[in-house]
Amino acid sequence: MTWDKTYDVVVVGSGGAALAGALAAAHRGLSTCVLEKSDRLGGTSAYSGGSVWLPGNHVLTRQGVDDSVEKGLTYFRAVVGDRTRPEVQQAYLETGPVVADFLENTVGIPLDHRPFPDYFDAPGRSDNGRSIFAGPIAADEVGDRLSDVRPMVAADQFGAAVDRSTLDGGQAWIARMVLALDATGRADLLLSTGAGSLAQDESGAVTGVVATAPDGAETRIRARAGVLLAAGGFERSAELRKRWQNMPTADWSSSHPGTGSGDAVAMLETVGAALDLLDQSWWCPATLFPNGHAAFTLGIRSGIIVDGNGRRFANEMLPYDQMGRAMRAQMAAGSEEFWFVFDDSSGDRIPAICVPEPDRAEMTAAGLWHTAETVADLARSLDIDPAALAATVGRFNELAERGADEDFHRGEDPFGRFFVGASKPAQCLRPLGGARLHAVRLVLGDLGTKGGAVIDRDGAVQRPDGSAISGLYAAGNSSASISGEVYPGPGVPLGSGMVMAYRAVADMAARLDETKVVATS
Repeated sequence: MTWDKTYDVVVVGSGGAALAGALAAAHRGLSTCVLEKSDRLGGTSAYSGGSVWLPGNHVLTRQGVDDSVEKGLTYFRAVVGDRTRPEVQQAYLETGPVVADFLENTVGIPLDHRPFPDYFDAPGRSDNGRSIFAGPIAADEVGDRLSDVRPMVAADQFGAAVDRSTLDGGQAWIARMVLALDATGRADLLLSTGAGSLAQDESGAVTGVVATAPDGAETRIRARAGVLLAAGGFERSAELRKRWQNMPTADWSSSHPGTGSGDAVAMLETVGAALDLLDQSWWCPATLFPNGHAAFTLGIRSGIIVDGNGRRFANEMLPYDQMGRAMRAQMAAGSEEFWFVFDDSSGDRIPAICVPEPDRAEMTAAGLWHTAETVADLARSLDIDPAALAATVGRFNELAERGADEDFHRGEDPFGRFFVGASKPAQCLRPLGGARLHAVRLVLGDLGTKGGAVIDRDGAVQRPDGSAISGLYAAGNSSASISGEVYPGPGVPLGSGMVMAYRAVADMAARLDETKVVATS
């Protein structure tokens, strides 16, 4: 093949995993190219809270959190089990502190820990969590790169006005990593340049990427050391969501409509990669908006969630992936409608975290928010059997008065109490009352799919027979998640993606060194 450009490392995607891999390459002295098919950098990572789950890292020690790699591995294995390879799990956990040290002490990104409980009651759990975050950064420091960083979901998908004078969370990660890449002088970040296929030599080794430039022209980019696919999943592909997950739409995902279209998994299929976990996503409840999009909803403080039959079916204060899985089970059983029912103790605001915050008038006009003075009237408005909803509300209020949710154990886990600021389960159980009742439409959303390439401990993409496809690596949601079918704690998607991208580049560098030795011998 005739190449238009040549680099040591080509990274497809620009989320947290992709940029961490690019930084690892650039800081090793490798020429690096980042391909982003949209006109903004950051992918879904730019929407995120920015939590990065890395047990036993130096930031936790500095801030007095009692943790270790061993404790984290005990917890991770207790939750994930043998659904994914133990050696890959171990590689993630053991390399986490190395990556945290690299990001802060080599790259120069200031890091801090913020408490957020792990999601399962299992050995090794930390009620403070293991998450680290990039320090906030002022827009003035980001400078001209601010317009290249994908804005928060409220602005990006809902047109809401947002304050970007200081970037935090996922925004801070993306901005700081982009600036750090610019500072190396070894990385080209190409916007509006989509990777269409992988180039292979006669042995089947991946040697580069064929991409489409902003002007529509085909450009062939050689990768001397390897290609890292970190371009997200297929959450925005209606066809793939239907095929592999039986989801009715791709519009409820939190990712941007222009990303997560399954480009990476299509390329992986073409080169014969082993794929896994295609039926899985990072699930979450989501509030449905009039524009057809849905916004991640968590941190419920009061109220209940009912299905289309007017019945509770789970602990509403479960970690969001677990609540999403409960909703998915209801959908499989034939109930595809969900309502968040609450009283007027918060006025016309939902008692939960949802960004952007839904506007009652707009939602009501779209049939997505209903208000009534009685349970029976609310039920009729929702086309639910009034007796069924009345029985559900009555039962919940009875349990709330007792101070114990005998049906679904709400408030018994630290995660549920975290958002309420509660120390006892009873504080998470407030009866439904007030002068009015509200119901807001919920759907099964996600933070991205988690199925993709099967990788080894160095992020190398595997074939079904267990051999590696030379020169091809995957990380983030382009790979099958190391956490299998569960979501162990806040920041596992970003943490595992960053670590495996870092390990992938280390393996690429070693391969490149071997090639140089052979060439000179």
